Amino acid sequence: MNISDLDNGTGGNGTGNGQGRAADGIDESVTAELARLRDSIDNIDAAVVHMLAERFKCTQQVGHLKARHQLPPADPGREASQIARLRELAENAKLDPAFAEKLLNFIIAEVIRHHETIAAGEE
Repeated sequence: MNISDLDNGTGGNGTGNGQGRAADGIDESVTAELARLRDSIDNIDAAVVHMLAERFKCTQQVGHLKARHQLPPADPGREASQIARLRELAENAKLDPAFAEKLLNFIIAEVIRHHETIAAGEE
């Protein structure tokens, strides 16, 4: 059995209802652990969404400040230092730095798009 068997409910060793087995044949302790881990993942996902919302509130304020003072939407120097800082944080956290950089680049692109919208007076 592999993890995809657990995820789609097809796993286990048949249809037996032996002691400690759910109707689908998966050991109840495995089902409980899977549910516990998924609950943790759901909580983390919710925290990530809320943190991103807070981050974007701050970057919106930056966009308005830049627009008022005719500053460009992008700041390549700041972006480069943020990428380097995030890569180091990722390494220290045992997260793939390339993944962290891709994520930050995606966020930066969205922030720049917001700043361009603000500068054009569309917000």
